[in-house]
Amino acid sequence: MLTGPRIVIRVNKWFHTAGKTGLMTGIQFITDAKGRKTAAVIDLKKHSALWEDIADLLVSRSRRHEKRVPLEKVKAGLIASGKLRG
Repeated sequence: MLTGPRIVIRVNKWFHTAGKTGLMTGIQFITDAKGRKTAAVIDLKKHSALWEDIADLLVSRSRRHEKRVPLEKVKAGLIASGKLRG
């Protein structure tokens, strides 16, 4: 456990999901003084696919307010540029 002037950080390696509790290897949760999870430390060698999923989710959320382009318009542009055969 790490402590500072106003913060206490506890590393929690346990998970509880759907009535099951167990040791989660390669992922650690950092909690505040009240036990609320505030951050996660992920072993990227063990969980690279999980990290890629998280990164993809963050990118998609950051783009959720962008103007959408209909699929047919995208296809037409790719055909016109020679990158797709129609």
